[in-house]
Amino acid sequence: MIVCVCRRISDREIARHARAGMSFDEIQFELGVATQCGCCESCARDVVAQCSPSAPVAALRNDAAPQAIQLASSILESKSWNSSLHSQAA
Repeated sequence: MIVCVCRRISDREIARHARAGMSFDEIQFELGVATQCGCCESCARDVVAQCSPSAPVAALRNDAAPQAIQLASSILESKSWNSSLHSQAA
C-alpha cells in the first residue's frame, strides 16, 4: 500500500527500514516520507511503530480468532508418538 503519495513510498519500504532498526526520523530523512504535504505522517509513524525491533511480534497478534489448544495428558496420547516404536521397546 502506498503511504506517501507525494514521494510514492509504500508501507513495505517503511517497514523494511524500521525492521533494520531505523527510527521514524531516520526513515523520514532517508526516504523523504512525510516531508511534503504531511498527510501521511501518522500512517507512516504507525507502520514504524508496528515494525520496530522493540515490538517484533506486532504483526503476529491475532485477537480475532483465539483458539483453545488441547494438550495430551501423557506422551502416549500424543499424535507424534509412534506407537510401533513404543511396542518394540516394551
